[in-house]
Amino acid sequence: MTSVSYEVRDNIAEILLDSPPVNALNEAMIDALLQGLRRAAEDDSVRAVILASAVPRRFCAGLQLDSLRDAPPSRGYALVEKLYSGLCEAQFHLGKPSIAAVGGTARGGGMTLAIHCDMIVAADTATFGYPEIDVGLVPAIHYTHLPRIIGRHRAFDLLFTGRSFDAAEAMSLGLVNRVVPEQRVMEEARALARSLCQKSPEIMRMGRQAFMRANDIDYRRGVAGAVETFGNIFATEDAQEGIAAFVERRKPRWQA
Repeated sequence: MTSVSYEVRDNIAEILLDSPPVNALNEAMIDALLQGLRRAAEDDSVRAVILASAVPRRFCAGLQLDSLRDAPPSRGYALVEKLYSGLCEAQFHLGKPSIAAVGGTARGGGMTLAIHCDMIVAADTATFGYPEIDVGLVPAIHYTHLPRIIGRHRAFDLLFTGRSFDAAEAMSLGLVNRVVPEQRVMEEARALARSLCQKSPEIMRMGRQAFMRANDIDYRRGVAGAVETFGNIFATEDAQEGIAAFVERRKPRWQA
């Protein structure tokens, strides 16, 4: 069974993460997701894209850390380069609006998937967070854009405490567009996508590209630095200890 499904209905491409129990990201899953985005970009009949989850109450838990345990630094670097750079470029060149429908838990790399979309519809039961710091890693790509969205001090809080927060707080911070009851997440995302599909596809493409250039140029320049930062940290003993502790379900023993 594929970890990512792709279906077009009513000019809307629905890309669903489907890797139970928590949609943890590995290389194959990231490749499948990027392939889906590129497929939507090349299909002129597609006028909007929804990224969601087929796993109940789970959007995406982030990277599959057990696959990175004892991995060489080059593997961690390559995986994050694909997630950060690949996803950034795929969304930048998508040519049509994208909506993340977050019906459950979004953590770490799951935040990266959602934030790269143009809009986010969240369930009122959804929760969010950047827990990388707790396993000796960092969500480096979010250092560039998150302070601009919610402010420097609130961004530092979320990125360096690693705490989780609910949909109401995400809405108040400006991280999500709409919060709806859990059972209505896909319905709301589809309604929003349909409204966007009614616009001129050519004007939408040109307007979105201009919007991307105006807002994401500095962000795209920062992606390479974010990949390097993650790669350098992944190579440290504390990062390897944090991953091992997570897999073994114990507290990490950091270097003094």
